[in-house]
Amino acid sequence: MKKTILSFLLLLTACELPPRQAQTNTALRTMEATTTEGRTNEEYVMVTTAVTMPMYVNHDQATFKRWGQERGVKVSILGPAEWDVPAQINTIEEVIGTRPAGLLINGTDPAIAPVINKAVAAGIPTVVYDSDIPNSNRHAFLGTDWYEIGKMQGEEMARLLNGKGKVAYMGILGLTNMEDGFRGLLDVFKKYPGIEVIGKYDDKANVEEAARITSDLLAAHPDLAGLCGFDSNSGPGMALSVREAGKAGKVKITTVDWEPEHLQLVRNGVIQMLAGQKRELFTWYGAQFLYDMVHQTNRLSANDAKAGLTNVPYEINTGLIKITKDNVDEFLNKK
Repeated sequence: MKKTILSFLLLLTACELPPRQAQTNTALRTMEATTTEGRTNEEYVMVTTAVTMPMYVNHDQATFKRWGQERGVKVSILGPAEWDVPAQINTIEEVIGTRPAGLLINGTDPAIAPVINKAVAAGIPTVVYDSDIPNSNRHAFLGTDWYEIGKMQGEEMARLLNGKGKVAYMGILGLTNMEDGFRGLLDVFKKYPGIEVIGKYDDKANVEEAARITSDLLAAHPDLAGLCGFDSNSGPGMALSVREAGKAGKVKITTVDWEPEHLQLVRNGVIQMLAGQKRELFTWYGAQFLYDMVHQTNRLSANDAKAGLTNVPYEINTGLIKITKDNVDEFLNKK
C-alpha cells in the first residue's frame, strides 16, 4: 500500500494547551467538528492508528461521524496515518491535555494501557473498542472475541479441505487480538491431524507484503491447500497472488473483514469465507457509552463517582458475521 498520506498527529505546545475549539490545525483531523445550533458543543475524540485504512474509514469513522451528527456534538478522529502504536500513544497523551468530554480508543496494542490509565485518572470517560486492553482501567470495552474469529476460520477451512491439506496463516504478529485469533485457529486444527500448518507470517497489514508472502508460499509449497488471514489487508493480498498463480478456488482462502473488495473476491470465488466484525455496533455504542457517562443517563447511586461505579456496561461482545458466496449479495447490495 503506497504511503502517500502524512501522519495525522496533533502538534501541541509543551506547556498550557489551548481549548480544542480554538485549535486551527484542521489538517490534522480526519473530519471537522459537527454541531447542531442550540445544542451541546462538547467534544468526543476517537484515537486510532492507521487512520487512513479503508476498513476504519468506512466503518468506524463513518459511524462515529454519524453518531456525532445525531447527538449534535463535536467529534474528532485523530492518530497516525500508518500502523504506528507509539504515535497513537503520543496522540492520546496530547489529547488528554485538551480535556475532551470523552475518549474512544482503538485497542491496538497492550502498550497503550498506561496512557489509557492516565486518561481515566484525569477524569475523562474512556472507552476502548475493537480489541480489549485487559491491563487498563478503561471504563468499558466493546468489540469482538478474536478467539472466536480464529475458530470460525479454522472450522470453515477444515470443512473446505475435508480435514486435510497444508495451511498457512498471516496477520500482524504480536497484537493481543490477533494472537487470540491465531490460538482459536490452531485449537480447531488440533482436531484434524490431516491438516498440516506450515507457517505463521507477519504481513504487517500490508497488501503487497501479504501478496509477497503468498507468492513465496505457493512457490515453496505447490500443494498448498489453504490460507487464513487476520487483518484487513491479508485477504486482498493473498487473493492477488493466488489468482496470479492460476489457483483461484483451488487454494482456499478465509480471512477477516468485509470491505467491497473482499466481498467481490468472495462473489468471484477467490475468497471462500469472510469473518466480519460488527464494527458499526462497537463504534456507535462505544460513543453512546461516553455520552451516557458524561450526562449520567443512568445513575446507579446518589454519586456514582464517589461510590466507585461506572454507569455503563463494562464489556460488550458485538459478535461476528459469516459471509460466503451464499449470502455475499446481501452485503454487496447493502445501502
